Amino acid sequence: MLETGSPAPDVVLEDTDGRAVRLSDHQGDHAVLIYFMRSTSCPVCNRHVQDLIRRRDELAADNVQVLVAVPEGRQEAAAWKAKRRVPFPVLVGRRSTPHEMIGLSRKVFGSLQQSGSVLIDSQGIVRHAHGATMPTGGYDKKGITAAVQSLRAPA
Repeated sequence: MLETGSPAPDVVLEDTDGRAVRLSDHQGDHAVLIYFMRSTSCPVCNRHVQDLIRRRDELAADNVQVLVAVPEGRQEAAAWKAKRRVPFPVLVGRRSTPHEMIGLSRKVFGSLQQSGSVLIDSQGIVRHAHGATMPTGGYDKKGITAAVQSLRAPA
């Protein structure tokens, strides 16, 4: 898992339209919050995405772009995004899952995909990194809020 305070790796993912999305593309513009869902069928993860949707104006006011990463393929991710009316870019891995690229692995004999969140500031530094095996612990709302608030502090 990524470490808070470390430079973010230049991960290349793919959006539901097949376009490459590099984390470094956002540097200098805005912070990026990536929520890594356990799966698009996880009801707990879907509630977490709904909370991000409710908070999108608040996050946008703090210059934070939200991305949602899913372990499924592009077509399944696109169908889920449309059905749930997710306003954020939804990302998938190109060769492996987005989760594996940042250290969120499968636990409990490989049966449970970890979920979590990462906040990367506009300079490419990880300000928040959280992962959990159980989906109820994968969305650290308090930790995300504190990390977003820290972006407002003068450097």
